[in-house]
Amino acid sequence: MKDFTSCSGENGVQVTDPSSSNAVKVSQNLVICIYRCCIRGRTCLITVTWTKNLMGQCVTVEVHDSCNRSLSKVEIKPWLFTKRKGSKNLEAYSCDIDVYWDLSSAKFGSSPEPLGGFYVCVVVDKEMVLLLGDMKKEAFRKTNAALSLGAVFIAKKEHVFGKRTFATKAQFSGDGKTHDVVIECDTSVSDPCLIVCVDGKTLMEVNRLRWKFRGNETIVVNRISVEVLWDVHSWFFGVPSSPGNGVFMFRNCQAVEKTLSSTQVPTSSRPQRFGFTLFLYAWKNE
Repeated sequence: MKDFTSCSGENGVQVTDPSSSNAVKVSQNLVICIYRCCIRGRTCLITVTWTKNLMGQCVTVEVHDSCNRSLSKVEIKPWLFTKRKGSKNLEAYSCDIDVYWDLSSAKFGSSPEPLGGFYVCVVVDKEMVLLLGDMKKEAFRKTNAALSLGAVFIAKKEHVFGKRTFATKAQFSGDGKTHDVVIECDTSVSDPCLIVCVDGKTLMEVNRLRWKFRGNETIVVNRISVEVLWDVHSWFFGVPSSPGNGVFMFRNCQAVEKTLSSTQVPTSSRPQRFGFTLFLYAWKNE
C-alpha cells in the first residue's frame, strides 16, 4: 500500500510505500487528514497532521498546491512550548491565510487526534475555509470570519493498534456523517477470518484469510458503494523479530486502478461525486 507524499499532475495525490523501518517507527502515532479547497480560483490541499511521541502532542497545518508542492505551513507544539492557543499568518498566492488554534482544553484518547475541546481553523481572505473541532462558536468569535467552509475532506491515513479488533471513524459521503469502522481478525486460530463492520453491522467477511491475504470487495454503506482493499501478508508471513502491519483502504472515489501498489486520491476541481479514501495501517499488539 502506498502513503501520502506527492502528487502526479493535477489529477491526484500520489502515495508511496513507507517500507523503511525508520518511517514505520516515526509514523506509528500519526493521523493525516487531507482537505481540498480553492484559494483565489486555484485548487489547493490543506494537510492537517496530528502526531504523538514521548515529548508530547504536535499538529502541523500545511497548504499545498494541486501538485502537492508545499506553499506554507505552521507546526504547533503546544505541550512543548505552551503554545496551546494562538494564530499564525501564512503566505500563499498573495492572499491572507491565517491559522488559528485553541488546544488548551483538548481531550485525547489513544489517537494523536483530539476527541474534543478544541478548534483548529484556516481563514482565507477573512472567510472560514476549514474548521476542525467542536468549539465552533469560539472559533468564529476569535477569528471574526465569514462562513465559507469550502474545504472538502478527501483522505485520511491512520495507524491503529489492537490484538483482534481495530477501530476508527470515517466519512463516506458529502453529508458529513461519521461512521464507526471496526476490523476484526484473530490470527492466532488455525483458520482466521477477516470481518469488517460499519456502525455495528457486519458488511464483509473473508474466510481462509491465510490464503486470501490480499484482495478487494465492495460493501454498501447507506446506499453508497465503498471499495475495501486489504493486504495482511505481514500478519502471517512477516519477520517474527520485526512484525509488520496489515494495510486497509476504504474508498468511494471515482474508479482508479484497482491495486494496492498504485493508488490516487482525486483532487481535480472539475465537478465529480464526493470521494473519500481512508488508509488504515493495522498493528497487532501481541
